[in-house]
Amino acid sequence: MASVRFVAIGDSFTEGVGDELPGGGVRGWADLVAQGWSEAAGEPILYANLAIRGKLIRPIVDEQLEPALALKPTHLSFNGGGNDMLRPHTSITQVADLFTHVLRRCDEEGVALIALSGANPSAQLPLRQLIQRRGDLLSAAVAARLADRADVLTAWNWPDRELSTPGYWSQDRLHMNPRGHHRVAARVLTSLGMQPPAAWWSLPELADEGLRGAAYYRAHVLPWVRRRLTGTSSGDGRAAKYPDWVRISPQQS
Repeated sequence: MASVRFVAIGDSFTEGVGDELPGGGVRGWADLVAQGWSEAAGEPILYANLAIRGKLIRPIVDEQLEPALALKPTHLSFNGGGNDMLRPHTSITQVADLFTHVLRRCDEEGVALIALSGANPSAQLPLRQLIQRRGDLLSAAVAARLADRADVLTAWNWPDRELSTPGYWSQDRLHMNPRGHHRVAARVLTSLGMQPPAAWWSLPELADEGLRGAAYYRAHVLPWVRRRLTGTSSGDGRAAKYPDWVRISPQQS
């Protein structure tokens, strides 16, 4: 078995939404990290990704954590709370408690935890001040829980002002585009002690094809509101893209 076995759990941020592939699939920062890790190690690694878009943090932990640990990984990445943050009455303490729970389970299983905060989309969203305030509180609470654990690998994306600018976001303004996912991947690889390709920190800007005004609200905001009113999720009926190990080999000759 490969010496590195990396599993990722989370929501759309970790699934890779916004970094679309031909044929309808998505890539995302975790896929990029797996490939970059293999390149840096000079040997294949095993990679799994159980993340599903639209998930609140409690279902992420309840539905993904134990299956991920059952794979016997060496490293597990965890991010959650972004969807919770967009809803009223979310308890920041309860979200932080779940990060503590994930860390405890990783400790019990001898797995290295890679903890991430999500990127900050607030600058281009409705209710930007509310989202910024909640995100600041959540990011600080999670960082505080892990502050005395130097062995936990961390990639704090929320404070990254460059990443919060429009050029790193997809048309819906809520999910990162390929530029954003590459920047997050660069931060994760750096936290692992590796040197990512320098270009990953800021790829060339993409053409701005985003909708404006009422067209944006019709295409992106109203469907989100409709899901909230009907109690549905963009992840309903979706399966994880890599629920079991896939082998990632170096591409460099």
